[in-house]
Amino acid sequence: MLFREIVIAGCGNPLYGDDGFGPAVVEVLKKLQLPDNVKVIDAGLGAPHFLFTLMEDAEVPVKKLIIIDTADFGAKPGDVTILRPEDLPPGAYRDVHSWDLSEPLQRLKDIIDITIIGCQPERVTTNEFELGLTEEVERAIPRAVHIVLEKIGVEYGAAINHQGNHLWAPGETAGETGEATGK
Repeated sequence: MLFREIVIAGCGNPLYGDDGFGPAVVEVLKKLQLPDNVKVIDAGLGAPHFLFTLMEDAEVPVKKLIIIDTADFGAKPGDVTILRPEDLPPGAYRDVHSWDLSEPLQRLKDIIDITIIGCQPERVTTNEFELGLTEEVERAIPRAVHIVLEKIGVEYGAAINHQGNHLWAPGETAGETGEATGK
């Protein structure tokens, strides 16, 4: 896998309700015009452990890693927070396979600037499939996109692609058709 200077990794599984938050944010980011030094990756479920481990030996040094995922930080569903690896108690950040993701992040944090954008989920299923995000978490996607753009130094308006696709402005959410709606 060829990395770039800035890696944005959306973690989670869209088949498990709000756990699909990271991939949903990545889907929006891939529609934007981002600088050439940025790589946007849908890291899925088991991939984050390997992805983070591979960054240690990457040919192109990764300078900044932004992880987008659900995080239970005791807030209201849809609330978004920014975390650093130091904020994660050992063993507190695990993937579906129970791999401790905080361990590789602790190793990387001294060589890569790591930011975790976490969204408080309302519902994450593990034993049955539930496609789609809850309304509260869906409304958090634009906020997460804006945080990512701020972290990589790109203005929202400059990121809209050449085709003029309107994604979201602050305070809007995606309607059922994917069009922006004011809420």
